Order: sequence, then C-alpha cells, then structure tokens
Amino acid sequence: MRKNKDGPRSSEFYRAILTLKTEEECRKFFDDICSVSEILAMEQRYEVARRLHDGLIYNTIMEETGASSAIISRVNRSIQYGVGGYEIVFNRLDEKK
Repeated sequence: MRKNKDGPRSSEFYRAILTLKTEEECRKFFDDICSVSEILAMEQRYEVARRLHDGLIYNTIMEETGASSAIISRVNRSIQYGVGGYEIVFNRLDEKK
C-alpha cells in the first residue's frame, strides 16, 4: 500500500466521490468503502479541524471531541502546513450559511 501522499493516486476514486449528489449517497458510499473505525476517525479529525478553524483551544477541543492532544496537533499541522483542503471545505460551507 502506498504511504507517500505525493505518489500516484487513483483519479477515478476521486472522480467517483464527485459523482455523489446527496449526504445520504455519501454516507452509503463511505459505509461501503470504509470500516466503522475509519469513518469515526475521519469524522473526529474533521470535527477537530472545524474547532481549530473556529479558534478553539486544545483543551476545549479535547473535551468536546474526545480527541487526544496528538490527534489535535496532527490536524493542526495539516491546517497550518498542508495543501489547503480544509480551508476549501470550510470556506465553501461558510458561504452556504
């Protein structure tokens, strides 16, 4: 299994995700493709990222999400030094409000 995020990727996989039109379709797809623990981990990382984006501190995020400080730190590094994926999503969601 490829560990390097800069290596070749399956474009078809990402195009497949883009075909999903509703939250229900997304849930069904991810329920089929991921284990329960994988989904819960992704949901937790998203919740952590959202709270960091909203300016909350680590202790509050730990209490609200149950995430460890290591997870919060890892997500924070992704926000600070990643490729901007979280920001794209947060900006688009904020526009819809």
